[in-house]
This record gives sequence, C-alpha cells and structure tokens, in this order.
Amino acid sequence: MRSSFTPPRQVKIGDAAAFAGSTPRAIRHYHEIGLLPEPERGGDDRRRYGYEDMIRLLWIRKMADAGIALDDIRVAFAGGTTGTASADAAGGEGIAGILERLEETLAEQEAELRRQRTAVQRMRTEGSRMGLLSDVVTERLKSLPEGSLRQADLDSLLVTERIFGPLGAAVQATRFVVLATHPTLREDSDRIDAAEEALDDSVAVDDPRVAQVAAERHAFESALQAVIEESGLDEDDDDLFDAWDSLHPSTADLSSGRREADSMSVCEAAGKMPHDFSPARLRCMELAEELSAQDSPATQDTA
Repeated sequence: MRSSFTPPRQVKIGDAAAFAGSTPRAIRHYHEIGLLPEPERGGDDRRRYGYEDMIRLLWIRKMADAGIALDDIRVAFAGGTTGTASADAAGGEGIAGILERLEETLAEQEAELRRQRTAVQRMRTEGSRMGLLSDVVTERLKSLPEGSLRQADLDSLLVTERIFGPLGAAVQATRFVVLATHPTLREDSDRIDAAEEALDDSVAVDDPRVAQVAAERHAFESALQAVIEESGLDEDDDDLFDAWDSLHPSTADLSSGRREADSMSVCEAAGKMPHDFSPARLRCMELAEELSAQDSPATQDTA
C-alpha cells in the first residue's frame, strides 16, 4: 500500500537543527561565520532549509564531532557552496592536510591523557603525596614501613625533584630512608633542625650559637653519611646513576628528567623557591659547608 506521507520541500530552523543533531543557536552561528549560507526566507520571514542545506549541516555536524575546527570546516567547503561536492571540491590535499594535523593533535592529547591517568593511578596506589613523586623516587621508598615517612620528608622530595629533577630527588630519598629506619639519627636530625630554626632574625651572624649549630650539623651529616655507606645505600646511588645514564644518554646532570614544558635551570628553579632563612641561619649553613669541605679528600690532599 502506497504511503500518503509526503516529505516537506523545506523545513524551519528548529526542524533542521533537530534532524542534524544540532541546535538553532549553532546553526545561526554557522551563518554568522560564513560556514553555512543564509537560506531563503518564507512569507513569515523565517529561514527555510532545503535538501542541500541539510546535507551541508550533516557534513558540519560529522566533521565537528570528529574534532575538526569550524574554521577548518569552512576551508574544506571553500570550493563550493553546498553538499558533498563542496567538500570534495575543497581539494583532496587541503582536507587531507587538515585531517593529518587533527590526527597529530589527537595523538598528543591521547598521550597527555594517558600520562594524566597514570599520574592519578599512581596517587591512588602510592597515596596522594607519595604518588606526586616520580617512579624513580617512589621506587627508593617502597621498602619503608607505611607511615615511616613524614609529610615534611615528602614535601622536601617534591621540592628537590622540581629543582634537581627525579634523579636528584631519588638520591635525596636515601637520606629519608636512613632517617626512617634509624630512630636515633631521626632524633638528632629533629634536634638540629630545631636549633637551626631558632637562629631567627633576632640572632646576630657572629653569635657563638651560629658556629655551634654549624658544628652539630656537620657532625650529624658525617654520621648520616657513615650509616649510608655502612648500609650500602651509596652503592645503590651509583647503580641509580648508571641506570639513569643508560636511559637518558643525552643528559648527565641532576636536573634532567623534567618535562620539557616545565624545564628550568637549577639556578632558575632555586631562585624561584622562597626560603625564609635569617642571615644567622644562612651563615650557619655556610660554616657547615666549610667544615664539610675541610673533611673532603681533595682538601686533605692539598693540606
């Protein structure tokens, strides 16, 4: 039995939008930017859309859903005014170039999404703070009992990784491994940290306490290094350097390993990280470094 239904020759903007899976507002925007020619209007002064208009709308919708920018879609239709012939007339090389560029962009976005998802999974697995650190850093800390690392330890590693890169933070992680497993050293570290913090702006740089705390810091660092060597963790550091060099042959410094967009030199990064150290505390750090230099083999050989 023959159907009595007769399709309309033209439709209003609402019906056109519904059929194309778009909205009247979007279609008006297409008119404004020259992507879709203005159709004829009926006696009621409303736009009327015919078959070729609907074909153009379907092309626009499909291409936009694929991620092609409206400006690029306009270029694709530049060879004509309506329909599939317009898209083909835009030139195979033209649209091919647009699609190639889009595919490259999508591949970059896909890689970034994978990186973000990996980061989220790491934070869920390792814990929100531990998971913020790079794999090479967390690998050094996995053997520690849960809760043995302090928040300040992880914060320090986060700052170190930003300045010196993952390799620098992984080396520093050795320090926290020892502190987490040697309560006496941890107590000494806390005591000296408190003494350094007490060297505030009210303390003169030539105050005897400055030199005293510097000597205590030097003695502690020497004791810490001795434990690191006795435990063989310094050899682990050597293995870490060797492994890093094999994976990153073009970079040899501690600052390597940052994402390129975030790259800064060590001096730039250190200069942008605020530290509220008083002159007395800075002088204490200088004295401790001088004492350490005096103990170095090179200094002893020249003495």
